[in-house]
Amino acid sequence: MAGDLGLWGIPVAIVGGAIRVSTPFLFVSLGEVLTERSGRINLGLEGTLVFGAMAGYGTAVLTGSAWAGVLVAALAGVVFGLVHGIICSLPKVNDIAVGIAMMLLGSGLAFYFGKPFIQPTAPDLPAIALGGWSDLPQVQAALNVNVLFLIGLALALVMAWMFRSTKVGLTLRVVGDSTDAARAMGLRPAVIRTLATAAGGAFAGVGGAYLSLYYPGSWNEAISSGQGLMAVALVIFARWNPVACFWAALLFGGAGALGPALQSVGVTKGYYLFYAAPYVLTLGVLIATSSTTRALSGAPGELSITK
Repeated sequence: MAGDLGLWGIPVAIVGGAIRVSTPFLFVSLGEVLTERSGRINLGLEGTLVFGAMAGYGTAVLTGSAWAGVLVAALAGVVFGLVHGIICSLPKVNDIAVGIAMMLLGSGLAFYFGKPFIQPTAPDLPAIALGGWSDLPQVQAALNVNVLFLIGLALALVMAWMFRSTKVGLTLRVVGDSTDAARAMGLRPAVIRTLATAAGGAFAGVGGAYLSLYYPGSWNEAISSGQGLMAVALVIFARWNPVACFWAALLFGGAGALGPALQSVGVTKGYYLFYAAPYVLTLGVLIATSSTTRALSGAPGELSITK
């Protein structure tokens, strides 16, 4: 029990919980950064996350391989992203309306096709024990880090470098800032945005696979608590910076770990109120970043929420 550590059990539990809870936020937010830096917002990532969780879990059950589940979840995310991108490329189509429709579609399909996988058990994704230096089982458990968390950290660093120093990153930034400038350079904004949306969907699908194959590690219809939608606020909070998304995901993850951390040290009254911390944080971020007099710093010029 974390309670054996006394008050130290709270920060230990929060650190461990932040690492576990932040991983879906990290992948979805990185995918949304890719999409929004191209000038398109995708509110459908919640549906992609849920469908990815179902597809990954079902594949792992049928094949016996958790990594096969991650791959299929990513491919499912690509399909959802392509559909979203192609529809949004049509004239007079609103990104936000399409995103809401895709969110409902993804969740509905996941619930329909996922019913046979509620009971079966799938193999878990591997984790790396980084707490071996301590004799305390609580510390060891807190620092039992899933491989996808480390992959997400590496992807955040690679994406930051890509946006800063590569032709692909420059292309995405130009398309996201000005459609006219992109066309003047001979680029095809609609195609680039569709590909960016598909890549963002793949990231969200992987985030969903993490939910079902590691934490909480099962498939059910309530597996997501709105991480896909909260990730949009996280991206705004991180100012479209992939590395800042990593730290923001840890912050959101830590907020999500407050309730379980208090419960683990023996707090029996009122701890459940802290389960609402991620939602309160999301609301606070949206209020703090809203303004009728100034643009969001760092926001791509073609993004719907800046117009």
